[in-house]
Amino acid sequence: MDSPATQIAGTSATAERSRLMTVPFALITVTTLAYFTALGSLLPTFPKYVEDELDGSGVVVGVAVGIFSISAAILRPWAGRLGDRRGRRLLVVGGSLLVAVSVAGYALVDNVAILIAMRIVTGAGEAAVFVGLATAVQDMAPADRRGEAASYFSVALYAGLAIGPSLGERVAHAHGYHTAWLCAGVLALLAAAFGSRTPIGELSEHKPATVLHRAALRPGIVMFLGLIPFAGFSAFLALYAKKIGVDNVGPVFAAYAGAVLTVRFFGARLPDRLGWRRASVVALAASAIASFVLGAWASIFGVYVAAGLLCIGQSLLFPALFTAVVDDAPEAERSHAVGTFSVFFDLSNGVGAPILGLIVSLSNYRGAFFTAALIGASGFVALRFFRRSVDAKEALTSG
Repeated sequence: MDSPATQIAGTSATAERSRLMTVPFALITVTTLAYFTALGSLLPTFPKYVEDELDGSGVVVGVAVGIFSISAAILRPWAGRLGDRRGRRLLVVGGSLLVAVSVAGYALVDNVAILIAMRIVTGAGEAAVFVGLATAVQDMAPADRRGEAASYFSVALYAGLAIGPSLGERVAHAHGYHTAWLCAGVLALLAAAFGSRTPIGELSEHKPATVLHRAALRPGIVMFLGLIPFAGFSAFLALYAKKIGVDNVGPVFAAYAGAVLTVRFFGARLPDRLGWRRASVVALAASAIASFVLGAWASIFGVYVAAGLLCIGQSLLFPALFTAVVDDAPEAERSHAVGTFSVFFDLSNGVGAPILGLIVSLSNYRGAFFTAALIGASGFVALRFFRRSVDAKEALTSG
């Protein structure tokens, strides 16, 4: 039997291993907040700048806005591979600097083509920063608190995206667009400064045979399908609301964002307590039902009920599946897996909205929401295959 001293030492070691709230974790959270506040400040101001100041058409605005996400999606897996070989700190600091320089550089540009090229650079920086931050958060999280760590990370992310738009608009209205770009650049520089304390993580000289990491493919597909209801909600709610006599959906979006932040903060441990399997089932069900309610209950009450259900789904889906990816990927390949997983988030927005837009043109908004519900529900099929593969792998390992 162990001595009391040995038992105390073991208890202390276990407590230390289970500790999540450390100074490095706090710095990562602050870095995330600063960085996504910078990005959030561009959301309402950049499209207006392209249209009002550079006389861009709707197509030009769409390309200038969307090329950022396309650039980020293409480069995320490569950023992940770089993070595994050179460390998470390089991604966070280097990516933040790329974003800072390119965004501040918008102030020097009066040509749409050059601005689009700079947006590609901003997207490259975003690919690096997100992968670096998301991986570093998981590096610091105990195995039994990875879902909680992902929840807190997403709270900082959403808080930045909530604060940034109003900040960007106020600066642009008071001092002009160029000052707004410089302000965003300064915030990205702050992210680089805070991010300089990011742990490097375990390095690997292993060169993956594929661009996409296999551990992230099946959970990524589940997340892609599960996010389609949100793509429909964000893209078409404002237009649909006019059809059902609701003039202002700003409070709906505000309530949704606030509810997501509340659930992810106070329910941060839910993904860990439920386990990624059950949490994913709840998330997929809530999101699919939310989209169905949105199409079936054409009133402001239906809109709020749908927003509440969607909040539950979107609060759980990312942390649950993200945990599954991290658990399945070797530690030396973690950034590569995270980079691959995040591609499916970009695709859900970039592909989901156009698909549902086609349904709108062929039928109506309610038809698009019903379609989104069906696509979201198909995530159960993908989840079933993913769970089978995990169960088979665990059985093989245990055997």
